[in-house]
Amino acid sequence: MTFFAAPDGTRLAYREVGDGEPVICLPGGPADSRYLGDLGGLSAHRRLILLDLRGTGLSALPADAASYRCDRQVADVEALREHLGLPRADVLAHSGGANLALRYAARHPRRVGRLALITPGVRAVGVRIDGPMRRARALRRKGEPWFPAAFAALEAITEGTGTGSDWEAIAPFFCGRWDAEARLHHAAGQPVNGEAVAHFAAEGAFDPEDTRAALAAFANPVLLLAGEYDLNSPPEAVTECAGLFPRASLVEQPGAGHYPWMDDPGRFVATVSAFLG
Repeated sequence: MTFFAAPDGTRLAYREVGDGEPVICLPGGPADSRYLGDLGGLSAHRRLILLDLRGTGLSALPADAASYRCDRQVADVEALREHLGLPRADVLAHSGGANLALRYAARHPRRVGRLALITPGVRAVGVRIDGPMRRARALRRKGEPWFPAAFAALEAITEGTGTGSDWEAIAPFFCGRWDAEARLHHAAGQPVNGEAVAHFAAEGAFDPEDTRAALAAFANPVLLLAGEYDLNSPPEAVTECAGLFPRASLVEQPGAGHYPWMDDPGRFVATVSAFLG
């Protein structure tokens, strides 16, 4: 691991995997970036700079919990770019980390090269994801042995009566296959810092109108990769997000859930490496 200081003095950590031109990788969660692994072998094509967001992994807890807010962490990404000595950086972000990447690109468009958003969170741009959208995706899995219990839990959550066990029960919907490896990986990607999660999307974290306006002028290429089965970031929502950019490429990976590099590493790496160049 390598460390650097955020503008407020918080000690942040990142790890490097692979060789070649660097790409800054932002995890979702907020969770330890280790769940990204080497992104299915993408490290054979690019040097991955995997950031532990503040309060996760080996990055320190900040003195001010309000600094977990998404918009305030934009300064952490910019500090990492400066620490790496890059005039501008390609950025790859997964899940909720895409909200941070979107805010970073909106605030520092000249510091971003290519932007790859993998099964992205879309709250930063105000794209709505509703129950029927998730339900329709879930029904594509009705042939799976775990479907009845998982679907009942999803219905309870959609109706507002879900419990903690229901959230655990819908985990198979996030993976293209639900085997032992998928179970371990999904568990490893779950946040452990509840305070970081609570503050990330706190009031003021997002300004969809201004962010959309800024991204409409973002001139560089953007890849948005959706998973066919992904309930967290349904392809319909990712498609709407793609429409906000002048130069967006939209890819829906067949058979993939929320972690497409796990479901079909070869297809994922081929898509992303071709985009990043």
